[in-house]
Amino acid sequence: MVLKAQRAPLELVEVADPKPGSGQILVRVRACGVCRTDLHVADGELREPKLPLILGHEIVGLTEDGRRVGIPWLGWTCGECAYCRAGRENLCDRARFTGYHLDGGYAEMAVADERYCFPLPDRYSDVEAAPLLCAGLIGHRCLRMTGDARRLGIYGFGAAAHLVAQVAKHEGRAVYAFTSPGDVEAQRFALELGAVWAGSSLQKPPDELDAAIIFAPVGALVPLALKALAKGGTVVCGGIHMSDVPSFAYDLLWGERVVRSVANLTRRDAEEFLALAARIPLRTRVTPHPLAQANQVLAELRAGRIVGAAALQP
Repeated sequence: MVLKAQRAPLELVEVADPKPGSGQILVRVRACGVCRTDLHVADGELREPKLPLILGHEIVGLTEDGRRVGIPWLGWTCGECAYCRAGRENLCDRARFTGYHLDGGYAEMAVADERYCFPLPDRYSDVEAAPLLCAGLIGHRCLRMTGDARRLGIYGFGAAAHLVAQVAKHEGRAVYAFTSPGDVEAQRFALELGAVWAGSSLQKPPDELDAAIIFAPVGALVPLALKALAKGGTVVCGGIHMSDVPSFAYDLLWGERVVRSVANLTRRDAEEFLALAARIPLRTRVTPHPLAQANQVLAELRAGRIVGAAALQP
């Protein structure tokens, strides 16, 4: 499924099998998760994609020698800049990303730099493993940025949230889930996964939060999260794109509150989280769809009608 122009539907086309270059592996795709970042690319909110482009960066596939690997968003870094040398390769200015600068997994075959691929825990099927590769990884990095916060708010209860909520509960944290107003199904799902409270993002939770993670790409949630935050708390913005943050009174930030973003991920994030996922039986709620239905699935995601995550299969 090829994106030939932003803000246009993907097209189902036959293309030649990709040829792996030096250091690359050829992978037969078994499943590819559908991520909100795919929407940001398709809808023109991320403005510098390779075109034509095959979207998809939550790729589960088999190598030519039969190994199952995962291919995530981070596809290549220079290894030479100050960020890379400091272990902050997620900030590399020359980084290339799967499904954005590099063709991704909305296809039968894909190639990837083997250094940026990872073995996957056996306990997850191909479809179940797909959201671990972005929703899980970015959620893991966001959670680490909250420190030891015990009362954790999660705004936008989608693919990333439904995984990070389970990890947070495993760590003994209390999870407060915030959804779009009226999204009763997502609120019910959050409570099933162990949240102590679930409600609308317009509501104030019953307790002050020590930290909040915002996964929804809605800048107006930042002041709302700050209002719910105890002094010294942190608001982590976990999306690669967000609408403009409205102005707000300094009183909301005062008291040593912090607002910060999380950008991309590192290979160390992947190693840490996938090892954790091998130990914790995460419940990944993923609905599989045929590859040819990619446009319909993206439309469902755009409309907020996917609970948990979705994946495409060739």
